[in-house]
Amino acid sequence: MQSTLQLDRRASPANRPFGLAKLDGRLWVGAWETERLYAMDPQTLQVVDEIQAPGRPYGITPVQGELRVVVEHPEDDRYLYRVRDGNFVDKTPCPDLTGSHITARGSTIYLGQMHYRRILEMDSDYAIRREIALPTRCAGFAFGSDGRFYMISADDEFDNLNLGMLDITQDRPQFEQLRPLDSEARCLLNDGSAWWTSLRDANEIATFTI
Repeated sequence: MQSTLQLDRRASPANRPFGLAKLDGRLWVGAWETERLYAMDPQTLQVVDEIQAPGRPYGITPVQGELRVVVEHPEDDRYLYRVRDGNFVDKTPCPDLTGSHITARGSTIYLGQMHYRRILEMDSDYAIRREIALPTRCAGFAFGSDGRFYMISADDEFDNLNLGMLDITQDRPQFEQLRPLDSEARCLLNDGSAWWTSLRDANEIATFTI
């Protein structure tokens, strides 16, 4: 049996961290407790800026030089926002008002909808190009530095997490498991040299290598 990936865990300055993104040399994290985005020095995790969100932030990703954020509003409805000049702007409903994790490659956006066990591939204006069926529940996804699409798989109770790969050129890809991952992990980010994840309920952020 493969050993669980070893995480370098550090205390998060954001209470109940969830989404993670890297932009302009800063590491951005969303905080459920304070409903804010925090910009941090990725080496020290010292907060250098913060922005009030219009609700609970979920997934975060850079697209064409700005952040796109999934935000939860009352009744669990989800909306997509752009962050521009320190403000949340351009509120757009997520398809079917649901969405959680998000990543992008160039101008193409990938939005996870766990209720439907799918990922939507969209253009930068959120027009849906196609659906990608998920073979498992998902606790996060991101592109690696090798250009491949990586995902954290989860069972129905969000236990037994595993890091693996999906061939998202297919509409119904199979999950290729690599290594088990800590059951607290939520979200996934690759900054070109290391992987990041948030340990929401432990109020920690962690890095690891595969």
